[in-house]
Amino acid sequence: MPLSHRLKSMADRLAVESEDGLTSSQRMLINHDLKPVEKARRQWGPWNYVGFWIADSYNINTWMISSSMVVGGLSWWQAWICVWVGYSISACFIVMNGRVGAMYHIGFPVANRASFGIWGSLWPVFNRAAMACIWYGVQAYIGGNCVYLMIRSIWKSWDRTTMPGPFEPGVSSTPDFVSFFIFWLCSLPAIWFPVHKIRHLFTAKACFVPPAGIAFLIWALVRAGGVGPIVKKSNTIHGGDLAWEIVKGIMSSIANFATLIVNDCDFTRFARKPNDAVWSQLFAIPLGFAFTSLIGIFVSSSSSVIYNEPIWNPLSLLGNFIDDGGAAQRFGVFVISLAFAVAQLGTNISANSISAGSDMTALLPRYINIRRGGYICAAIGLAMCPYNLLTSANNFTTYLSAYSVFLSSIAGVMSTDYYVVRKGYLSVKELYDARKTGPYFYTFGVNWRGYTAYIAGILINVVGFAGAVGQQVPKGATYIYNLNFFCGFIVSSLTYWGLCKISPVPETSDQWLEVGGAIDDLQVAYDATNDEYDVEKVTAMPGKDGNRATGF
Repeated sequence: MPLSHRLKSMADRLAVESEDGLTSSQRMLINHDLKPVEKARRQWGPWNYVGFWIADSYNINTWMISSSMVVGGLSWWQAWICVWVGYSISACFIVMNGRVGAMYHIGFPVANRASFGIWGSLWPVFNRAAMACIWYGVQAYIGGNCVYLMIRSIWKSWDRTTMPGPFEPGVSSTPDFVSFFIFWLCSLPAIWFPVHKIRHLFTAKACFVPPAGIAFLIWALVRAGGVGPIVKKSNTIHGGDLAWEIVKGIMSSIANFATLIVNDCDFTRFARKPNDAVWSQLFAIPLGFAFTSLIGIFVSSSSSVIYNEPIWNPLSLLGNFIDDGGAAQRFGVFVISLAFAVAQLGTNISANSISAGSDMTALLPRYINIRRGGYICAAIGLAMCPYNLLTSANNFTTYLSAYSVFLSSIAGVMSTDYYVVRKGYLSVKELYDARKTGPYFYTFGVNWRGYTAYIAGILINVVGFAGAVGQQVPKGATYIYNLNFFCGFIVSSLTYWGLCKISPVPETSDQWLEVGGAIDDLQVAYDATNDEYDVEKVTAMPGKDGNRATGF
């Protein structure tokens, strides 16, 4: 057999499941994981979303979210109010951006095509996929620290200070690397499960992890004989400085959610009914994250009594418990460290693995599905050697956290496009149409209005971003950057709305019209010879300029 035939045969075997009869261009736009979720896979009910967010809220980042606010001069209750306000606002953004997934059962990479164009959507998708892969490695390394404590609670000789290993001094010890690799390896089975079934992992996590956190709180309070001095300490800054510190506290909570705000439709697309993803998320998010933050505040306050200084990192505190405790105390550390490891696993799967898998599916749909994309994400997370980045003297995590707020301009464009410009109407079948005559093809496959608005949302924050990573910038830019997510979202939204007024986009509605209820097992193949769809289009009420003429 000629080499070309063997290569083609191999390529065909590697191809993932997709619809028959697609053109070459369409194979770059759809596979089974990219098409709208059919009714059989819509298995997420309201309690699944409650469990998902309760599980996601219990992680080390949320535990420590109030630490920088208290260190910055706020009292504990002021910091806690910032968490409440920040995550309540985040919940509103989550529900707003997740609506398109709950109604039309499409994920972020496909919904993005309406705003940025059939091919223009690839850059925002790639942008978010790259961030998810990097964060996967970072979160996996933090999960490795949990595994390190589990092993050390059994063998105290498993000590990073006495087992430096073959790495450069100050980079990573053998116990750190081995623990990270164990966590990474144990995470691989969770990537295998399809998204509509992975909800059971979050349910199990929601049942196991929060009680372990409460047990940790009780343990710390008993050892300290009370809540400690932090909860009695008042704010140390006043006036304008206090106001800006509160603003920064609120914005740090929102910035923590920037990625999830953009990609919530990757999960809401599996909702049984659109409303199942509304109130469940709206209340579960602020409640779950505020409760975890409160536990973190009380435990850290108690540590001030036990060790004469506040220890905000719960893993560092558990390490101290190992050093000064007996077998029973080490067993307690093992169980709580296991809970944190499960927490990190669930967070990494939801925020990074599934997100990256969904995005990579859109980048190469003929050969990548969500499962394969998740494993590619895990491989990149291992290959990037996150221990080198996190233990170095640079501001790597600051770059990552600051960079994530630029996702606000993507959210601004998508929200305005769906709610204001199109008024809830999408012709889903056309989102898989690669022909130049398609309504979402725009100009060379790119919606220049979306990109102009996207860049405008970045520019308002770019000078302040430079200041956040250590550059000298004007004070006004710093004040703008203190409101980074809102500035990026509002500027990109207004810019996109204005450009659509000047140069209207096709396929819109002149009244609110969501028509996703009848979508099930969508077939998108069309006959390339006569340039018509094989499946007859459904005709809807005509909208402005006759744009609302096509259905599903």
